[in-house]
Amino acid sequence: MRTLRGSLLAVAVAVVVATLYVFISFCSVLYVGANDTGEVADAIVVMGAAQYDGRPSPQLAARLDHALLLFNDGRAPLIAVTGGKQPGDRFTEAEASRRYLRARGVADSRIVAESQGGSTWESVRNLSPVLRSEGAGSVLIVTDRYHLQRSILSAREVGFHAMGSATRTSPVVGLRAIAHALEESVGVGVGRVLGFQRLWRITD
Repeated sequence: MRTLRGSLLAVAVAVVVATLYVFISFCSVLYVGANDTGEVADAIVVMGAAQYDGRPSPQLAARLDHALLLFNDGRAPLIAVTGGKQPGDRFTEAEASRRYLRARGVADSRIVAESQGGSTWESVRNLSPVLRSEGAGSVLIVTDRYHLQRSILSAREVGFHAMGSATRTSPVVGLRAIAHALEESVGVGVGRVLGFQRLWRITD
C-alpha cells in the first residue's frame, strides 16, 4: 500500500511540475512576443508562412510588411526570406516573399533567401550558411507573436545572435492566437530540454 501511495504521489508531483513548467513557458512565449528591444542586426529574418501561387497569404504579408518597416527604419541592411513549398505549388514561400518585397521597393541585392525549409528549424539551419556568406552574425526575427520565441531560440542554437520583433497586424488573433501560443509553449518547453534540432527530428 505504501508503495502504491508513493507511486501515486510521485506521479502527482510530476504532473504538477510539468504543468507549472508549461505555464511558465506559456508566459515566456507571450512576453517575448510582446517585446522588441529596438536593437539593430545584420539581417532581418522573415519566417515563412503560406503563399498562394506566388502571392503571400495575409499572415505572411503581415510579417513582410513589418519586416519592411524595420528595414526602412534602418534596423538591418538585409532581409532574409524563408520557406519552401507544398506539393503541387509553383512557388516557394521565399520566392513569394521576395517578389512582394521587390514590388515595394526593396532592391534585390538587399534580399537573401532560403527556399527549402519546411519547418522553423530547417529554415534557420538552411539560412545559416547563406547569411554567413554575407557576413551576418546577428539576426532580427520577424514572425507572429506566438511563434517568436521558438524562432529566436532555434536561431541561437545554430549560432546566431538572435532577437525578435513580432508583427502587430497578423490575422491570427483572439482564441486562435492563444491556442497557437499554448502549442508553442509545449514546443519551447521541450526544445529547451532536448534542443530544437532534436525536437524537429522527433516531430518531423
